[in-house]
Order: sequence, then structure tokens, then C-alpha cells
Amino acid sequence: MNPILVEAMRGGVCESAHCGAVAVCDADGALVLALGDVERPIFPRSAVKVLQALPLVESGAADQLGLSDEEIAIACASHNGEPRHTAVVERMLARAGLDVGALECGTQWPTREAVQRQMAAAGIEPNALNNNCSGKHAGFLCLACRLGGKANLRHYAMGYGGAEHPVMRAVGAALQAVTSFDLSQTTRGTDGCSIPTYAIPLRNLALAFARVGAGIGLSEGHAAAAKRLRAAVARHPFMVGGTDRFDTRVMEKLGERVFCKVGAEAVFCAAFPERGFGVAIKIDDGNTARAAEVAMAATIEALLDLDDADATFMRGLSEVTLRNWNGIEVGALRATDALRSAIPRRRP
Repeated sequence: MNPILVEAMRGGVCESAHCGAVAVCDADGALVLALGDVERPIFPRSAVKVLQALPLVESGAADQLGLSDEEIAIACASHNGEPRHTAVVERMLARAGLDVGALECGTQWPTREAVQRQMAAAGIEPNALNNNCSGKHAGFLCLACRLGGKANLRHYAMGYGGAEHPVMRAVGAALQAVTSFDLSQTTRGTDGCSIPTYAIPLRNLALAFARVGAGIGLSEGHAAAAKRLRAAVARHPFMVGGTDRFDTRVMEKLGERVFCKVGAEAVFCAAFPERGFGVAIKIDDGNTARAAEVAMAATIEALLDLDDADATFMRGLSEVTLRNWNGIEVGALRATDALRSAIPRRRP
């Protein structure tokens, strides 16, 4: 059984406990930390969007279409579907000569209730632009522009989310290359946005993010693409998540020191370029906000040399005060001693 990584406290006792596993690797493949079962393949879901975006840049598609840093950043996103997000995705599609009808990610209401209410009050129905994966899918369509050559783009791109489509084959090849894990020998599922998702061990995911952060162990093209993607996200972290989202808040605060990306069912991956480390976390019960975010915050605290202001900011994410509807403090979410003591802390 995996260890308890995060506890929900109330009245001074543990009310709920969240078990999980953590892998920390360097870019050479050395396992710096294995807490829990890091060899069991898990579906990384949206945590690997930066890996899925590598072909967009490496292929030359981003340059061919003149994509901005905002547009490159949103290709790595699980965004809130706020107006700033949908405007950027729509602009991306226009560069490719396409519109919302080309997206195959499905319709979704924006994540934030305030935006939902505004749309409802104005009588606006959601569409695929509001889907949290629309930026990634717009990136896939831009990649299709490059791969399809002079073919009719709308016809060529149809079914781009299928495992055998040239777009998904390119995405799968990049994912396999950076994780050093044979995707043909693992379980394949279907993600929330309808593209393939492959079961990959945490150890290999941590390795991939170490490589993305350090530029080591990648092809020349993938290394250059990873560097550009990380820089774009650091310049526009709002595009990756949005208002009040953990990834956006952390990268707004720490810049290129951290690239972190959450995935559904409490998967979290991150790159720490200055350490040359990659991290992959999976919470067994699939709880993201109450567990995976707390575990990632504690990991960032331990692995980076933070000044007082940044340390205080991160501690507020690894020890979260819980309040009731009257604003009364009733408990806390906190990373366990088992997690904090296991992470190799940065030496002065």
C-alpha cells in the first residue's frame, strides 16, 4: 500500500487521509526518490500536455503559422475556459484557417462558476472553445497543417484524435521518446478530450520532465522545443490554467524555476530546471485539489532554494487552512511528515 502523503485535519485529528506515490528523477535516469509504487503504470492524463505539444514546435508548425508565446503556452493547457483563453484558441484556429467546428475535444462549460453565470445571463451557450483542452487540440490542428502539406486541411485533420491518425502518431512518438517507455506494450485508454492516453510508470514520467527541464537525453529538436514551450508558459502562465489555478499561481510566482502541470485523477508532474529534476505524483483516490496540489507544493518547497516570500507562498499551498461557510477556521490540509522527510531537500 502506498504511504499517506496528505492529511485533512479537523479538531486536531486526521479526518481523511490521501495515499499516493512520488517519483523524483534526474535527466540521466537516476531515481532520486521513490516513495510508494513508482513502477506501476498509471494514466498521466493532462499532466503530459507539454510532452504532447513537443511536435507542434519541433515540426516547425509553430513557426510556419507564426504562433505567439500565448498560443504556444495554451497548447500545454488545461485552462478554465475564460474569455482570455477562448480568444487565444480562436486566434490559433484562425491562423490555421479553421474555426471551432474543427475541434474534436467536445463542448464543456467553463470551469469557473462566475464565467458560467455571465454566459448564462447573456444567453451564451458553451462550445468546444470553452473545453479545458481546446488549446491542446488547437495545437494538434496546427500540427496537422504541417503534416498535411498541400492536402485539404479540414479533410486531412478529420479524426485527428484517433490513435492511427498522423497527428496522434507524432504525439505518441514524442511521448515514447521522452519517457523511454514503449507505448505499444502498455494499456491505452481514452482521455476526457477523446485522444489516446497511455499508462506510464511514475518513474518514466519523472524522467521525461527532468529531460524537458534540463534539455538532456532529448533529440536536438525536442530539446529546443521543450525550451521554447517552458519559456512561453513562464511568460504566460495564465494560459495554462487561469484564475485561482495552482499551476498558474505557482508559475506566476516562481517563473521558469518550475514547470508544473496537473492531470485528471490527481496526477501531477513538474520540471525543476535548476536542479535537473523531474517529479511525478499520483494520489490513489484521484483527489486533486485536496491532495495532489498539496503534495506538489511540499515537493517544490523541498527541492528549490526559496527566499522567505516564496517559501511563505508555497507553505500556504502545502498547509492549506480550511474554513466553513462562516469563515471560521475548522481545519487544514497538510503534507505528512512521511512525505516531507522523504524528499531530498536542497542543500545550502
